[in-house]
Amino acid sequence: MRQRTVVMKVEIGCFLSCLSGWILICSTLVTEYWIVSESAEVVLSNGDYYSNLWMNCVSDSTGVSDCKYFPSMMDLSVFLHVSRALVIVSVILGFWAAVLALIGMKCTKIGGSELANARVTFAAGLTYMASGFCGMTVYSMWGQKARAEFLDPYFLEFKYELGAALFIGWGGSCLIICGSAVMCFFSGRESFQRFNAKVKRPPTYMTARTRQTYMMPGSSRPTTVLTPPLYLPNRENRGSQPSGARRGTQESQFLGTIISRPLPIDSAV
Repeated sequence: MRQRTVVMKVEIGCFLSCLSGWILICSTLVTEYWIVSESAEVVLSNGDYYSNLWMNCVSDSTGVSDCKYFPSMMDLSVFLHVSRALVIVSVILGFWAAVLALIGMKCTKIGGSELANARVTFAAGLTYMASGFCGMTVYSMWGQKARAEFLDPYFLEFKYELGAALFIGWGGSCLIICGSAVMCFFSGRESFQRFNAKVKRPPTYMTARTRQTYMMPGSSRPTTVLTPPLYLPNRENRGSQPSGARRGTQESQFLGTIISRPLPIDSAV
């Protein structure tokens, strides 16, 4: 019972971590500062250029900003198409992972048995992990592109730097990946242990005695089995016989029960 309580608290903490990371990733979709560049030649005043997945913007020192959306989806580069797809997939996977986690966690009690809940929680952890890796991929792509253009001496256009949205996305992706890894560890250990558990049959009583098989460990030589007299006929007449005759009768009956036939090896199993 105590272990179940600990696992339940760990699942709640992992779910909150993943949910917080998912919210941070969603916030980057509307954040304009993915990459930022500064210039001092815009109408004799300082100007800031920034860009994101949907538009390019410029602002001056007076606070006036002007944004222009990308004109056509067919005219976009492959880089922007891949970036948009990865972010949207990350958001969708995070949503369905939250639904699975709410069904499978021990504190909600929505699912069925403990084994079914553990497997649903494990599926939620895997979905969250896929969401986190999708987000980490797209933010790392933008960071690598900005760094490569900034360090390239032959790149003559505006050189952008890393914006706030990239750092927010990296933080959210790390929260999702760490929380989902811990969730997968605890739920997977419970689900796979119960799945691979074998039913242990109780040992059979009197097996060796009923088979009358006695062999040394690691030995394959058959042994001679001595069966004591379990039933002696004429029990009523044994009391009237003298002690010497009785002893001789018992010895003869005992010797007559010696089995000289060797047992096969299979009978020792």
